[in-house]
Amino acid sequence: MTLAAPCAGGRTAARPGARALDRGLPALAAVTALIEGLPDAVWLVDPADLRVLAANAAAGRLLAVPAASLRGRSMAEMSSTPQDLCFWTEVAAGLSEGIVSETLMTRADGGVLPVMRSVCRVALDDHAPNGGAAPSVYVVALHDCSSERRTQQAHETLLAELQATLESTADGILVTDLAGRIGACNQRFAALWEIDPALLARRDDAALRDAMLARVAEPQAYAERLTAIEGSTLLQTSDVFTLRSGRVLERVTLPQLSRGRAIGRVYSFRDITDKLAADRRIEQLSHTDALTGLPNRRLLADRVEFALAMAQRDGTPFAVLFVDLDRFKHINDSLGHLFGDQVLADVARRIQGCLRQIDTVARLGGDEFVMLLHQTDGAGAEATAQRVIEALSRPFVQGGLNFTVTCSIGIALCPQDGATMDELLRHADKAMYSAKEGGRAGYRFHQPHKDVDLRSRMRLDHAMRQALADGRFRLHYQPQVCLTSGRVVGAEALLRWRDPELGEMAPADFIPIAEESGFIAAIGDWVLTEAVARAAQWHARGLRIVTAVNVSALQFHKPDFVDRVAAVLRVSGLPPGQLDLELTESILIQDAQEALKRMQALAKLGVLLSIDDFGTGYSSLAYLKRVPIHQLKIDRSFIDGTPDDESDVAIVRAIVDMGRALRLQVIAEGVETEPQRHFLQRAGCNHYQGFLFAPALPAPDFERLASARARRAMRLVSG
Repeated sequence: MTLAAPCAGGRTAARPGARALDRGLPALAAVTALIEGLPDAVWLVDPADLRVLAANAAAGRLLAVPAASLRGRSMAEMSSTPQDLCFWTEVAAGLSEGIVSETLMTRADGGVLPVMRSVCRVALDDHAPNGGAAPSVYVVALHDCSSERRTQQAHETLLAELQATLESTADGILVTDLAGRIGACNQRFAALWEIDPALLARRDDAALRDAMLARVAEPQAYAERLTAIEGSTLLQTSDVFTLRSGRVLERVTLPQLSRGRAIGRVYSFRDITDKLAADRRIEQLSHTDALTGLPNRRLLADRVEFALAMAQRDGTPFAVLFVDLDRFKHINDSLGHLFGDQVLADVARRIQGCLRQIDTVARLGGDEFVMLLHQTDGAGAEATAQRVIEALSRPFVQGGLNFTVTCSIGIALCPQDGATMDELLRHADKAMYSAKEGGRAGYRFHQPHKDVDLRSRMRLDHAMRQALADGRFRLHYQPQVCLTSGRVVGAEALLRWRDPELGEMAPADFIPIAEESGFIAAIGDWVLTEAVARAAQWHARGLRIVTAVNVSALQFHKPDFVDRVAAVLRVSGLPPGQLDLELTESILIQDAQEALKRMQALAKLGVLLSIDDFGTGYSSLAYLKRVPIHQLKIDRSFIDGTPDDESDVAIVRAIVDMGRALRLQVIAEGVETEPQRHFLQRAGCNHYQGFLFAPALPAPDFERLASARARRAMRLVSG
């Protein structure tokens, strides 16, 4: 409202009942003085016309106007709401005296204040003259409730926010006092416990407790635990229990504190059913193979450790069997990995069907399985291996296809084959590879001597690599002699190696290891470079001979082999026609089309090509017609029996005749006797090499021998 200005001179117009009020003026003045000292806003209102007779300073401050300006104002002017008008109408009728009510007051600055208003009628004179009405006034007290209202609103806001927080949390919350009486809860609590909302609305603590107990799988244990919690005021704890529905709840209990003093307890409930299931699944996956469901390496290790402990305690034997499927890669490559996974799952089931309940089969990965056989000796392990091989030999049916899967099994026994899981697995793995080397689809026991062989091979492989790095390899040259003229026409470069610790090493001892490890390619490259460089020196000195260099299959199939040969010839300056590359028959049958292209590229360089150890491989005669070779070398195994062994004689004659038919030179190696040389000469062989003429010689010795033979041949021609 807007406060009206007082009448001119601050006086009010005459009004009915003024004479009665005039009689009480002394008392009115006293009351006016009295209200001035009150802290709350107070008006004195004339009952006759409901106008302000006096107002204290607090009333002026309340309405932001001078207190004197309020005199003469009517209650109608000062009413802010229709309800106020109705209220003062009732006051005038004597219906609302002595009441206390809330209302709003409008300040001069436009602000609205909530106030608590009380109205009472106070008599100014106890005696009414001539039987008239005793003078009286209404005392209107106004208490500013702004601060209380702000506090109340803040409190309500805080409660609303706290309730919203309770409802926003994922946990069910229940708050009680120290006596267990329920103070608050959220909807999540009701949902977890499946509590009827009507029950919560009744706020019946006993009924709510009974409902919760009825939903717990073990109510007695739950009640005992709850009693123990409530008996300890400051206890902080958590526990887990199961509901009849099968859901698992976790309860966290914390004391509710106010100013450091416990005033109640807060329970939070969380449904951990899915989490427990996920944890169990994670735990299961951490110990099992996802594809087959079999134990994995981790679980296998635990069970092997248990078996080892039993073996150490009372000597209980056990066996470890390493199973690897034969040529399983073909299934994945041809039919896809999804198909292969289905086969692996079927294999796992078949292996499990061959074991006892106390035994374990684990999948290590790929197509590798390991069986742990408790309380088993060699005979028991062998019987199990046979059952597994038979089970897998039965036809598999997948995707409408019928096929067979075989396996190779290696067996290691405890304690004789190892005292740790690593040893047993390693030995069983080696035995499995021995089974594969033996033809697959079988089993082998671990053989301790093979470990010694393997360590020796590792030591030899390391020594070879050091020998190449340190320059310990050397070449000797065995003369190749014309059977008709006796002249040295060529030299085969042969590798020699003397190790400071191992002594003189025969090529037959270290070349197979070099081939197996792949180091033969590096060695072959060194031999090619050294032999070509030496041949170039001989050529520069007038010694016109062909130098033969052996080429391994691994070296030949390297992508840059042809380029490497061309580079070596270019650097050395040796005419290509004085280099003879001796290739084994295995080179011809490994990727025959690619091999033919490379041989044609070498022939285009002008290099000579020979087939080494001819007759021991699987050369196709039709293929021999296509390859650009110039010579066949008869293997020494066929020369050993000549001229007495009819089979060797027949084979050698056949090779010589075939060479002549293909217009190829033929050379025999390993010739050690005169009868052998005479036989080869009569058979029509072109050249030979062997101890009969000379062993492999160091380069200087070979050069002297070859030069002497060349001079002798020249003298014979000139003479």
